Amino acid sequence: MPELRADLILRGGRVIDPASGWDGIADVAITAGKIAAVAPSLPTTHAASVMSVAGKVVVPGLIDTHAHVYRHVTGKFGLDADLVGVRSGVSTLVDQGGPSSITIGGFRKFVVEPARSRVFCFISAYVAGGLEGHLYPDLYGPGGVDVKATVRAARANLDLVKGVKAHAEIGGASRWGLEVIKLGKAIAHELDLPLYIHLGQLWPTRDNIPVDPDEVVSALVPLMERGDVLAHPFTRHPGGFVSAATGEVHPVVMKAIEHGVTVDVGHGSHFSFAMARKALASGIRPHTLGADMHGYNVHVAEGDGDEATRSNPFFGVAPFCLTHAMTELLALGMTLPEIVKTVTSNAAALLRLENEIGALKPGMVADIAVLDLLPGRWQLSDNSGEVVEATEMIVPAFSLRAGQRIDVDSPLLPQPIPMAA
Repeated sequence: MPELRADLILRGGRVIDPASGWDGIADVAITAGKIAAVAPSLPTTHAASVMSVAGKVVVPGLIDTHAHVYRHVTGKFGLDADLVGVRSGVSTLVDQGGPSSITIGGFRKFVVEPARSRVFCFISAYVAGGLEGHLYPDLYGPGGVDVKATVRAARANLDLVKGVKAHAEIGGASRWGLEVIKLGKAIAHELDLPLYIHLGQLWPTRDNIPVDPDEVVSALVPLMERGDVLAHPFTRHPGGFVSAATGEVHPVVMKAIEHGVTVDVGHGSHFSFAMARKALASGIRPHTLGADMHGYNVHVAEGDGDEATRSNPFFGVAPFCLTHAMTELLALGMTLPEIVKTVTSNAAALLRLENEIGALKPGMVADIAVLDLLPGRWQLSDNSGEVVEATEMIVPAFSLRAGQRIDVDSPLLPQPIPMAA
């Protein structure tokens, strides 16, 4: 075997890499920004630096499949990419629906290029893109979708565009039915990319027109195909996976998942422990985990209580981030390797980048997350007011982006809260 020459060896951590089948104590060697080797014990004679990560969990760089990082253009929704990304221990971000056919140039110039985080997007089906859409519903009807322009813009930016984002919820259905979803599907077909659908209420119904949220879901799901993504399975708002009438998961949702439609948690401020339990008990397992952090949650944390903030249906006070959402899934009974898969190999496959990121295979980019798994009694809460105790808290220690260490110092990260005695 040739001598191992490494810039850095991470020594003695618990390596969890679902793509490679690793779950055990191992060393990880990095050379020139790439993974050089992973083994139970690596020689350190020719390593420029050796760092002990004993007692920590070492995983491929985390991939957040639902971010909002188009600052200034998307109003309060947009956050700084690196505060959500590498400075929160997350290597790769997918902005869900921020840039559109007319704003993707600015997204590249002012978000993607300056960021140390790797940033992609699912392009908005709407010309308006990810404005504060709850304030301007008239921009998000069929008249606000230009299929040809969006396909043209996406094709010119396929290095960034990994899917198409649209919304299916009762407020939209009261205005336009599901015509926007059909147009979004036409865009996705032309591009051969997945369609990512927001479930759960975004707008109030028009003129108080009664809309059955169960009927919206039942009409929507058959339009989706293998590889498309249903988001917000655990939403506390009507129009999600759980029927308002029966309290059970829609059979049509289960059938779609059986036929290859995938599920992204899209945590956000509307995450509900009660809905999560019902969905998980039915056999649903999230394929990917997006945090859905946005400026409304952050502004609330900073004490910005203006009426526009509080009228947003995504308004909430329970803090969260990607690793916090991972902790919640752990508390709900998913295993740590299963959760790691949602933010590494599964997410990379969604982006069709499984040969570049999402694994610790030799030759792949050395994006790595080093995590602390803190034992104790930790308080978790959702925006329905439920409080849950976790016996382990997942906290980012530091990350490597293409082999370069980046400290976790984002002010957006929530501090672990011990349960009251």
